[in-house]
Amino acid sequence: MKKSILIAIFFLAGCPSLHAQTRLTSEEYIDRYKSIAVAHMERYGIPASITLAQGLLESDAGNSALARASNNHFGIKCKNNWTGKRVFHTDDAPDECFRAYPSVEASYEDHARFLDSQPRYDSLFVYSSDDYRSWARGLKAAGYATAPDYAERLCRIIEENQLYLLDRPQGEALYAARNRDRAEKAAGEFTAGSSVSPPDQVPSDRIDPDDYRVTINAYKGYNIYETNGVNYIVAKKEDTFESLADIFRVSARNLRKFNDLKGSAQPVPGEQIYIDRKKKRWEGNARHHIVSEGETVASVAQSYALREKSLRKLNRLNKTAALQSGQRIRIK
Repeated sequence: MKKSILIAIFFLAGCPSLHAQTRLTSEEYIDRYKSIAVAHMERYGIPASITLAQGLLESDAGNSALARASNNHFGIKCKNNWTGKRVFHTDDAPDECFRAYPSVEASYEDHARFLDSQPRYDSLFVYSSDDYRSWARGLKAAGYATAPDYAERLCRIIEENQLYLLDRPQGEALYAARNRDRAEKAAGEFTAGSSVSPPDQVPSDRIDPDDYRVTINAYKGYNIYETNGVNYIVAKKEDTFESLADIFRVSARNLRKFNDLKGSAQPVPGEQIYIDRKKKRWEGNARHHIVSEGETVASVAQSYALREKSLRKLNRLNKTAALQSGQRIRIK
């Protein structure tokens, strides 16, 4: 019997059970596998957002025939060194050999090891685990997929689902909070259009975007604060950008960039150190800031989690412009 006939029998035999299964949504897929992706990020350095985006794209959120028949969620082909089970599936060419796994977890583990062990992916690991855009471009450049817009597809999935939250410290908690906010917003919209009075609810802890000194969690001995939706810590006496880079899995170069610093600058004890990229505009209600004695463009930008360059541009200030006490400057 020809191999193609055997393949047809294999997939036809599985069709009733495949169709009987409920189709997973993207949200359900993310909730089901995000903990594995985060664990692999911590172990291998692969951004959790990249792992999940590849899983969503390659397996159609776990709904593709290949994923359901063989638990292969990343489209990894057999290659010469594969000794496990195999299935044959038409992809770039007819009847290509793909790896089959006993579980989805095994597929995720093989995906991490595959990237970690293949020399052509070595260049990706110079990027920090929160630089999903560079990882997406690197995967395409290294030949992971043939689609010309593969990197753009991954980034679109990450941004539409806010998977980049999972790349940050305490990422699962941040992602869960995002889902709560979305659910509360949807519930509020429903209530606004309904004549039914909602039941009394217990108020939840919420972050006021105008209160830019709110502790949101703790991580390895550091309180994590949030200003303008951007996470930061307060520097300790012995901190360096190199030591903070090891703790927060962000390169020292990026930490300096996030804080508008260059060269070999080091944090000052008690200083706000952002561990995410600052924003171009203030997202709170205030539109202006009144300058106090001794404040500079850099210090105001740091207080509001704004990029110094953006704050100067917003107020048409050149690089040498100094602020005056009582001066009114725009922050959005």
